Amino acid sequence: MKNKNFSLEERIKKYPQLHQRFELLLDIVEDAEAELDKANAAEERVIQELKQMGKEALQHWANEKESQKTRQFREINKQDVIKNKGKKKLLVHNVRRDKHL
Repeated sequence: MKNKNFSLEERIKKYPQLHQRFELLLDIVEDAEAELDKANAAEERVIQELKQMGKEALQHWANEKESQKTRQFREINKQDVIKNKGKKKLLVHNVRRDKHL
């Protein structure tokens, strides 16, 4: 990975939603709200948080890939940029129709 030079905390600060999910997971582990008395309840909460974290991580990944592809496309095609020169003329062909009475 290219970000190995940074700590986990430094890296995760770039992703606020993931940071929040990690905090929620830690709250579950620490039972911060003192509401999880049974393993089944804790397990269910952890699963829910991990599913949501996965969705958010994949959404961020998709957004980043889309941005990369857009930048690449623009870089490759920047010499082919078409400049707008005002309104285009509409070419209309007059079609002659025979009228039948």
